Amino acid sequence: MQLIIDGYNLIYAGRHMPRMNAAGLQRQRDRLIDLLSSYRKQKGSDITIIFDGWQAGWFEEQREFKKGVEILFTRSGEKADDVIKRMARYRGSGAVIVSSDREIAKYAEKMGVTVIPSEQFLGRLKISEKRVEKDARQEDDEGRRSKQKGPSRRLSKKEKRLRSVLKKL
Repeated sequence: MQLIIDGYNLIYAGRHMPRMNAAGLQRQRDRLIDLLSSYRKQKGSDITIIFDGWQAGWFEEQREFKKGVEILFTRSGEKADDVIKRMARYRGSGAVIVSSDREIAKYAEKMGVTVIPSEQFLGRLKISEKRVEKDARQEDDEGRRSKQKGPSRRLSKKEKRLRSVLKKL
């Protein structure tokens, strides 16, 4: 599975804060890359994280690999949304996009690509981080959720696809 992540969308997910200065933003990017690297080790997913570089970017896209995570800064004049859409078109159903951007979600749905909202994926990352911490302390007690009981209902195809992907994450 190829995870395509809208970087700044995930950094600001669920947070109501003003834009950060360059140093603060770099710390947040590094923290996110650390979380994604740990997640990649656990799940074995290929991860590409895309950051906007369109305002103060380079003439060409800048790609680098850090801790097993592919990091892409868009070129000057190009937004991360455009790159994510291009990757969704190229990768097709073999990819999963992490973004809360509605425009990206609509486009990805047309391409048959599953989209996970940033807030929901951030929750998965935090759960993954806690598992790593538990493993480091060698605790055997893993919190397991019990199945919900109640009336059954049919899920839409979109919801079934999302749940299937979330199980793999």
